[in-house]
Amino acid sequence: MLPARRIGGRRERRFTEADLVGFLATSEFVTASRAEALQTSVNVGGVPVPLHAHLATFYNTDAGRLRLTVPFFADGLRSGQPCFLVASDDVYKAYVDALAKEPGVDVEAALREGQLVTASGPGSDVDGALSFWEQCCWRAVGRGPTVLRINGEMACARKGFSSDADMMRFEVAFNMLARRFPMVALCQYDVREFNGEVVFQAMRAHPDLYSLHLGSFLS
Repeated sequence: MLPARRIGGRRERRFTEADLVGFLATSEFVTASRAEALQTSVNVGGVPVPLHAHLATFYNTDAGRLRLTVPFFADGLRSGQPCFLVASDDVYKAYVDALAKEPGVDVEAALREGQLVTASGPGSDVDGALSFWEQCCWRAVGRGPTVLRINGEMACARKGFSSDADMMRFEVAFNMLARRFPMVALCQYDVREFNGEVVFQAMRAHPDLYSLHLGSFLS
């Protein structure tokens, strides 16, 4: 929506101040901004989670996988907010089947119209995964102010990384991305698929957990 130039090895975008001021001054943007400004948090398992949060959640059953995330997505879809799911194979199917049963949710329409965006993995390495999410977030907010809801099933996402350590480097770097966009991002860890060291590193990589009740995000 705005002209940009790219700089640096990561080709980061830069905009002119005049273009940004003009964009922010449009009445449509201001009206939408005021409406969205009323929402400063997202409910996750009964806990009001502030925007810009990047959380790790942990579960050890198939039912536990969906306890927090299906209501999280259903609320967003009913509100017209962009939702992003990283999952593959049977895990992806479990989400689609569960969301299809939620009142007021047309999951097929959401997938068709791009309100629910899915991917089997975010990229082939750390930089690729960060670039994937930056592009997704910019496209979503480019349509107007909104709240982004992201859920990554890390047992699926790990297939795109060379190692668990590489995945953890991505998790740490994603914290900065979360600060830049109006989102709540959940990274779900099936503890049946990860050893104790990875679970520990996942907790360290998500410092937003520390100010909340960790027990609320265990299933």
